[in-house]
Amino acid sequence: MRSAVYKKAGQVGIEEIKRPSIQETDDVIIRVVRACVCGSDLWSYRNPDIKAGHKNSGHEAIGIVEEVGEAVTTVKPGDFVIAPFTHGCGECDACRAGYDGTCDRHIGTNWSGGVQAEYIRFHFANWALVKIPGQPSDYSEGMLKSLLTLADVMPTGYHAARVANVQKGDKVVVIGDGAVGQCAVIAAKMRGASQIILMSRHEDRQQMALESGATAVVAERGEEGIAKVREILGGGADAALECVGTEAAVEQALGVLHNGGRMGIVGVPHYNNRALGSTFAQNISVAGGAASATTYDKQFLLKAVLDGDINPGRVFTSSYKLKDIDQAYKAMDERKTIKSMIVMD
Repeated sequence: MRSAVYKKAGQVGIEEIKRPSIQETDDVIIRVVRACVCGSDLWSYRNPDIKAGHKNSGHEAIGIVEEVGEAVTTVKPGDFVIAPFTHGCGECDACRAGYDGTCDRHIGTNWSGGVQAEYIRFHFANWALVKIPGQPSDYSEGMLKSLLTLADVMPTGYHAARVANVQKGDKVVVIGDGAVGQCAVIAAKMRGASQIILMSRHEDRQQMALESGATAVVAERGEEGIAKVREILGGGADAALECVGTEAAVEQALGVLHNGGRMGIVGVPHYNNRALGSTFAQNISVAGGAASATTYDKQFLLKAVLDGDINPGRVFTSSYKLKDIDQAYKAMDERKTIKSMIVMD
């Protein structure tokens, strides 16, 4: 089968590799229908230490179940499924509390990889996979895009709002205008925020966020950006949703909050040992981590997409064939597209 692999920093290619097979009783083999490139994939793509032939870090897919392990009872061959980027068990304390993104039983083995391929092995599949009614042919391309976001970015945006405890009437600031930030805007609106400010410097992303429920955008950064946010809100924000993963984004989020505010962090951190002692004087609450994709999809996000209540698929502004995977990465790296979708033959 064909799979994307990292060739070197700034280059992804296609190689023929062995098709995956059932290895454990709770494995499922999935024929991928749609996959995509995530902003977090770019960290590996840009890594000068990447070795040729290293498997891709892709982790978002929808597809058709081809084969199931003998312990799998929740899906069967032919089912159309969301393959979330996490693999919770559904039974441990963390999963039952709604934190399947950091399952207690699957520490270190809870994230997908190598999903930009024609077939994938999805481990710990019995609870984590999410069934979609019908077959791919039953849905428009726009709906398939929205269903694909349920593998990661839409649950991740929602997770930022949940852990920041966004409530009806809250004033919310979203840091980051990529796919996760766009979905965080949708999530804040779902949870009843009265004002939603997106911090963004890109006109196309600003417009998308406004169409999704943002009430204002702020292009400035640093102290100037913080002052502009506070001017618009008439004070600090109730919640800040950090969707980037840099120390500068964390500083921005902390700066826009009023004392007693709440910060939700879902940007994969690319900074080391940032001290949170500075938040003590502000009584800031900080929470975050990997999203509870399966939980949110099963409880309400899949229904919201199928009912047309939300349209997160708009974050896919370009589509590519698997053979054009290098272009899909480059377009995102050069900020020519918000998120690249991979359409399998």
